Amino acid sequence: MRKKILTFFAIPAEIRTAYWQDAVRSNQLSLLVICIMILGMELYNMVRVLFLSNSGLGTLNNRIYFSLYCTLFLAAVLYLILQHLLRGAQTMVQWRFQFGTVAFCFLWHICLNSYDLIRGFHDETGTFITAILGLAVFIRMPARFSVPTYTLGYALFMILGSHALSSGAILNLTISTIVALAVSLTSSRHAVIRLTQQQEINEMNARLQQLIRQDPLTGLLNTSAVHRCVETLLAQASDQQPFSLCIVDLDDFKEINDRFGHPCGDYILKETALRLRSIFPQAQCLGRIGGDEFAVAIAGPQLPEELEQLSCQLLRTLATLHWQGQAVNVSCSLGICQTARADLSFELLYALADRALYQAKAQGKARCLIRNYP
Repeated sequence: MRKKILTFFAIPAEIRTAYWQDAVRSNQLSLLVICIMILGMELYNMVRVLFLSNSGLGTLNNRIYFSLYCTLFLAAVLYLILQHLLRGAQTMVQWRFQFGTVAFCFLWHICLNSYDLIRGFHDETGTFITAILGLAVFIRMPARFSVPTYTLGYALFMILGSHALSSGAILNLTISTIVALAVSLTSSRHAVIRLTQQQEINEMNARLQQLIRQDPLTGLLNTSAVHRCVETLLAQASDQQPFSLCIVDLDDFKEINDRFGHPCGDYILKETALRLRSIFPQAQCLGRIGGDEFAVAIAGPQLPEELEQLSCQLLRTLATLHWQGQAVNVSCSLGICQTARADLSFELLYALADRALYQAKAQGKARCLIRNYP
C-alpha cells in the first residue's frame, strides 16, 4: 500500500525533465488567460470603487478594497512583463516564477475573503472556494508543491476567518479543499502517466527505426541504410573533407559454409562485424551490404598508408578465428575508393570501390587495393 501511495505521488526520474517542461507550458497558457481575466475584472472593480460607489475613496473600507484590486492588477501586469523577459530561461526558473505568482494570487484571495468575513459577511467562502477550485483545474503542480499549498492555504483561511463561519460552512470549505487537492494530485498523476506512455512510444519507435536500419545478424547497418548514409556523407565531401568507401568481401566464404556448416558461417560474419567496429572506430558508417560483403565509410583525411595498415590489421585478426577448435583460415579482400567530389552518386562510388575489390581478388585475394577518383 505504501509503495502504491509513493508511486502515485512520485515523478519518475526518466520523465522528470519532460514533466517540468510540460507543466511550465501548461501553466504558461493558464496564467496568461488568468492574467487577462484579472486585468479586466480588477479594472472594473477599481472603476466601480472610484466612480460607481457613493463614497469613492472616502471610506476606509473602499480604500482597502481599492488597494486589494490595485495590488492584484499590478501583479498581473508584472507577471506578463516578467514572463516575457524569462521566456528563454531554464525550465525550473520559469516554474519557480510561475509557482510564486500562483502562491501570491492564492494568498490574495485568502486575504480578500478573510476581509469579507471581518466585515460581517458570515459564512461567505465563495472567493476562497473559487480560488482553490481554479487552482486545481488550471495550474499543474506535483504533490510536493500542491499538498503544502492547499494545506497551508486552508489553515491560514481558517485562522483568519473561522470565527465568522458556521460548522456547516467549515464542513463545506473542508470538503471543497480536499476535492481541489484530489483534483490537483490526479491531474499531476495523469500527466505522469501520459508522459511515461509517450516516452515508451518514442522508445519503441526508435527501436523500430533501428531495426529497419539494422542487419539482424551482425547488428551493422543494412544495405538501404548504408546507401542513405553514404549519400549524406558524400554531399559534404571536399578537398578538406575527402571521403573513403571501403568494400570488404570475405574470401572463399562459400567454402567455409560447405566445410564447417552455416552456423560457422554466421559466426564468422558476426565476428567480422565486431572486428570492423574495433579496427575502424572512426568510420561514420559500417554496414553489411551482401551475404559476405561489408561497407566502411570514412569522412575525413585518410592516407593510403593508414588505410593499408588498417586493412592488414583486419586480415591478421580474421586469421585468428577458430570454429570448435579448428582454424577456419578466414581472409578478406578490400577495395577502397577515395574522393573529394561531392557530386558523385552512391552507385558510382560503389562501382569504383567494387572494381578495386575485384582487382584485389584477381591479384591473389587477402589484400587491399586503393583507388582515387579525381
